[in-house]
Amino acid sequence: MSAPRIVVIGAGHMGRHHALKAAELCETGEIEFAGVVDCRRPTAAHFEVVRGALEAGLDVLVEKPIAAGLDQAEALLDLARRRGRVLWVGSQEWHNPAMRAVRPKIERPIFIECQRVGPFSERGIDVDVVRDLMIHDLDILQKLLGAEPERIDATGVPVVTDKIDIASARIAFPGGCIANLMASRVSRRPMRKLRCFQRDGYFAVDFIAQSASIFRRVEARRGAAPRVDLEELAVEREDSLVAQLRAFVRAVVDGHVRTSTGDAALAALRTALRVVEAMPRARDLA
Repeated sequence: MSAPRIVVIGAGHMGRHHALKAAELCETGEIEFAGVVDCRRPTAAHFEVVRGALEAGLDVLVEKPIAAGLDQAEALLDLARRRGRVLWVGSQEWHNPAMRAVRPKIERPIFIECQRVGPFSERGIDVDVVRDLMIHDLDILQKLLGAEPERIDATGVPVVTDKIDIASARIAFPGGCIANLMASRVSRRPMRKLRCFQRDGYFAVDFIAQSASIFRRVEARRGAAPRVDLEELAVEREDSLVAQLRAFVRAVVDGHVRTSTGDAALAALRTALRVVEAMPRARDLA
């Protein structure tokens, strides 16, 4: 079977990265790279571009958010199902090797903390920071916990744009897990970390460093204080964008339409919109 032919639509911040990774896979013969197309339109154009590609009978990998609103996202999922096409929505951090090392060890977490911040740039400013950055952590949490939140408390403020640029949310999930999330696109240095606490240990993931640690309580002999052991997990560094692209290509080649990630992306967008809706209006923060 011939290698799938891929074109990258959009040469913005993420589009350039996707093009470079597609070129790498082209050199190894895993795909045929047709090139890059850019009409200089923002995230809001996701719906039009993806709909056109699906209607043309193509499989699609699109970055988050899948669309600007739920109606558009649901329409794309329905179209992909009717056309029997793979609709894959960017989940780079899910494919991060540090996250992959920790995922099998997470069971019934009690508390999770996520921080995702970075310096200001003009990419992604057509949407708020929740749909730009926090949505990646919302997606991870909902995949780990297998559910959407029961309750959301949130606050956020615009700083350099007319949309929310810094956001904080406290989210309660079914089963009792509480998650604190913080996202900012006006911070001095980039940071993307997740900490997960459960009864048998504390897990720390650094997405940028691609490192993962586990802190576990070790029972001591009678009369002695318990101690905490630190285990640095062995993480083989890997480009998570390449890993994601390979997963998408496998789904396309194998015809695994059911492996499409559109449903998870829709759930993440639904929660992101709930986070924004839970925020007091700007005038209430004055």
